[in-house]
Amino acid sequence: MVLDSLGKSLRGVLQKIARGSAVDEALLADVVRDIQRALLQADVNVQLTLELTRRVRRRATEEKPPAGASLRDFLVRIIYEEVRGILGKDREFEVRPRRILLAGLFGQGKTTTAGKLARYFQKRGVRVALVAADVHRPAAVDQLEQLSKKVGCEFYSNRTERRAEVIVQEALAKYPPHVAVIVDTAGRSGLDADLIEELKRVRAVLEPEEVLLVLDAAMGQTAGRSAEAFHKSVGLTGVILTKLDGSAKGGGALSAVAVSGAPILFIGTGEHLDEFERFEPTRFVSRLLGMGDIQTLLERFEELSDKEASEKAAKNLMSGHFTLRDLRTQLDSLGQLGPVSKLMSMIPGLGAKVDEKELDATQARLRRFRTILDSMTPEELDNPQILKAERIQRIARGSGQKSTEVRALLKQYETTKKAAHGLVSNRRLRRQLEKQFGPQEAPAD
Repeated sequence: MVLDSLGKSLRGVLQKIARGSAVDEALLADVVRDIQRALLQADVNVQLTLELTRRVRRRATEEKPPAGASLRDFLVRIIYEEVRGILGKDREFEVRPRRILLAGLFGQGKTTTAGKLARYFQKRGVRVALVAADVHRPAAVDQLEQLSKKVGCEFYSNRTERRAEVIVQEALAKYPPHVAVIVDTAGRSGLDADLIEELKRVRAVLEPEEVLLVLDAAMGQTAGRSAEAFHKSVGLTGVILTKLDGSAKGGGALSAVAVSGAPILFIGTGEHLDEFERFEPTRFVSRLLGMGDIQTLLERFEELSDKEASEKAAKNLMSGHFTLRDLRTQLDSLGQLGPVSKLMSMIPGLGAKVDEKELDATQARLRRFRTILDSMTPEELDNPQILKAERIQRIARGSGQKSTEVRALLKQYETTKKAAHGLVSNRRLRRQLEKQFGPQEAPAD
């Protein structure tokens, strides 16, 4: 998970509150000290950290909990609200045909982000064109062209033209208004006058609805100063933070950019084109504190390439008519959704409980299960009850696995099928699933 160490530390604070014999001055002092340590280790600004913990202490001692709420729950809510407060405000971002200008310094991941943003639009049914307006680095044009092929979107460049604004003008003449135009511009090692003038000329021609700054989260607190400088120079509408998955300074970058005046709109959470998501502080802090984010998980299910098959498998699971073919479809869906660790962080109560070794073992086991399922015949996938010893041995040989692994898969299948009874008896979860897949009959006994 993004900012995993910060998340673990803050979840530890919440556990300390839950285990405490009473919410008194001693516990509050411990909690404040632990929050300060967690935020400082995540590179959050010292002054910002001190202000946050002062507010936590003041609110915990001066405010009264709402009727029916315990002091423990109230303290958790205060911590949630204050951590949420340092990450800026939610800002709507419409996914529709529009003109977007990407800016940033050299080496911040701007060109890759252009591809990710194009992919984000394409998955939501918007036609996209990527425009290469970096006239100083030919490799950037080649990279953007390759990304456009991966995404499956349109691409425009003019390798003989040295004026970025002319390239943009040509692209606008080529693409109609119902196409989202994303312009990748040149970067510099620093924010200088030439870069600003070029951006201003491009902006005047493009007349963008969004001017987005791409920043590497490894910059830490200095990311805030960069965002502020660009904001004053070219008027940003938002920031995209890249490489947040591997940055120990991610907390510093998030908090510093949030107070710069330019809202964070997206974060890059990995190298792949799909590891890119909207940054919504409320959801982000929920996942950080182990409270989960069911809404984001459901949205990622919506993006699956074979949505119809996935919905059918989910319906079969809920109604009790679940086959090995359905199980294979669900494993395929999990693969498209991303690593197990990221999925766990979205499910309330699970993200904080499963350690990395267990997640790695689970990931490896799912891959073995998928290989075994690929070695089955259509009849076996649709009628698991025919899988006796002889067939199990043949499947094991064909998949390169042991017979015990095949039997483990069958056991997992039966466990999953039986779990449907518990699934539909959980009214809250059932309502969430029925909202996604529609009302279903209860599974048969």
